[in-house]
Amino acid sequence: MTATIIDGTAVAEKVRAEVAERVAKRVDSGKSAPLLATVLVGNDRASASYVRSKHKACAEVGIETRGYQLSETATQSEVERLVSELNEAPDVSGILVQLPLPAHLHEHDILDLVSAEKDVDGLHPMNIGLLAMKDREPFHTACTPLGCIRLLEEYGAQIAGSHAVVVGRSNLVGSPVAQLLRNMDATVTVCHTHTQDLAEICRTADILVMAAGVGEMIEGNMVKLDAYVIDVGINDVWVDHPADTLYVSAETGDNFVAHRADESEKGGRRKQGVLQLSTEKAWFKADDAPEISKEDKISLFRKARMAGDVNFESVKHVASHITPVPGGVGPMTIAYLLVNTVNAAEILDAC
Repeated sequence: MTATIIDGTAVAEKVRAEVAERVAKRVDSGKSAPLLATVLVGNDRASASYVRSKHKACAEVGIETRGYQLSETATQSEVERLVSELNEAPDVSGILVQLPLPAHLHEHDILDLVSAEKDVDGLHPMNIGLLAMKDREPFHTACTPLGCIRLLEEYGAQIAGSHAVVVGRSNLVGSPVAQLLRNMDATVTVCHTHTQDLAEICRTADILVMAAGVGEMIEGNMVKLDAYVIDVGINDVWVDHPADTLYVSAETGDNFVAHRADESEKGGRRKQGVLQLSTEKAWFKADDAPEISKEDKISLFRKARMAGDVNFESVKHVASHITPVPGGVGPMTIAYLLVNTVNAAEILDAC
């Protein structure tokens, strides 16, 4: 037996087509296109890339975007002032504050300031609270959990009456997906780092949602036969390399494994530090190293591959349906950001 692969990319395309149709009908009726405002603080390359991909996805379905970028040194009051202005802007349908924020900023205070109606990330306490209440509806729910539910529905999972186990309790994924499943009449068990007998609990799950952030922690012998397995995790799992060497960091004395740049192949490698050729001293963090000439320094790398929280090769022979990493839950997150943005425009129409 081999599990059916849940194709998140294909389902996400279906969701995007649905959004494009809703936007087109909205514009044809004389209403303005939804507008998503993004707030990026600092120069983190990964965050900037995520924001660009969100803007591109919006453009493809007819949603307008407006990007705001503040400096790495922006103050709490500067960020809060911008969010307040976007709350009041009548043409802004949704507001997305890209995380993580620089360490000196108070993330919760900024997210709490986004109006619940424009909170397309579903992180406002009012939205989270309404989701947890019986017979109440939040304005918005976090995008990734919505994507998980859609994947289960598209592939025929029987949610009502099932036992769902969610491993992870974050505000962004674990907690809201557990609430969504509960609201759909599943019996839900939430597990976390302090859960005892995790393997035994996972083996009782008709639906297993993994959002723990621990690479390949779930093996096939921890999964119930014919379960639906939704893997939200995105992790780096180290891959052995013939030139791997155990180094000792000259700054901290900590051991770390890596190999020299001239012994490595590009693709899937992660920089681990630097090595001074003349002394053979290594530093795990390049910033801790003293000033070293370019000729006397070489980078140290370690090979990695992307993996989920589930050992895919092991679990696919037990589960009935499983999401791959990548290509499973990931594409659904941006797809449901688009859904939430259109929903936000419709909510504001009714205000």
